[in-house]
Amino acid sequence: MNLLLAEVAQATQRLADAGVPSPRFDAEELAAFVHGVKRGELHAVPDGDFDARYWETIARREAREPLQHITGRAFFRYLELQVGPGVFVPRPETESVVGWAIDAVRAMDVVEPVVVDLCTGSGAIALAMAQEVPRSRVHAVELSEDALKWTRKNAEGSRVTVHQGDALSALPELDGQVDLVISNPPYIPLTEWEYVAPEARDHDPEMALFSGEDGLDTIRGIERTAHRLLRPGGLVVIEHADTQGGQVPWIFTEERGWADAADHPDLNNRPRFATARKATP
Repeated sequence: MNLLLAEVAQATQRLADAGVPSPRFDAEELAAFVHGVKRGELHAVPDGDFDARYWETIARREAREPLQHITGRAFFRYLELQVGPGVFVPRPETESVVGWAIDAVRAMDVVEPVVVDLCTGSGAIALAMAQEVPRSRVHAVELSEDALKWTRKNAEGSRVTVHQGDALSALPELDGQVDLVISNPPYIPLTEWEYVAPEARDHDPEMALFSGEDGLDTIRGIERTAHRLLRPGGLVVIEHADTQGGQVPWIFTEERGWADAADHPDLNNRPRFATARKATP
């Protein structure tokens, strides 16, 4: 074992003792980041090239600073995104939400589908949609100026159009023209603040996490926005907490102009997102 791998083993134990959920992965990822190699190449780093700054990054992660804030990057589907303070760090479970949406848009008989991503944050969802549905026209909406700095960095050179605006009143110029509305909105109940992981609670923006007493305030507002934006037959896809699976589809009722409201599991088979189709008059 070379020096770096020995240090990674020690770092793994330190992170585990600190309660970090994935200590081995994080210790290796930080070692790769500091030494400018891939995780699978750590064994090839000469002992003389060991960089003591590695332990500075471990101390930050030990204090539960998000891994992505330390490295400045987050991976999402086929994307590498820039992230940091002020923007929500995209989560792996959202990838299954986007996968469903991509399949749904590809199945539409539409040459240039129009997609709107509300509460876009880093732009992860919008950029994945634009990349994997090449003829789509994607609009990303974000209210926070701090988050928008990251959205614009990530969207630079892409086909995504970025808008600053409130998800509840966004893009009136597109009313009735959108094929798919997608969102990973805030959905944590205010009453659950103390149970949120420190990485999210202490570092993600509050407005990206919490939404009223039951966590569903923003989703209720997005239901109205989505109905306004979508063409008849258009689809809405919205992420929610795994504990809200029985609640969210009931927001998209027939009385409100929806059909086929359903819930879907993530890769861990937990309820993760709801979908509905705007009813045809």
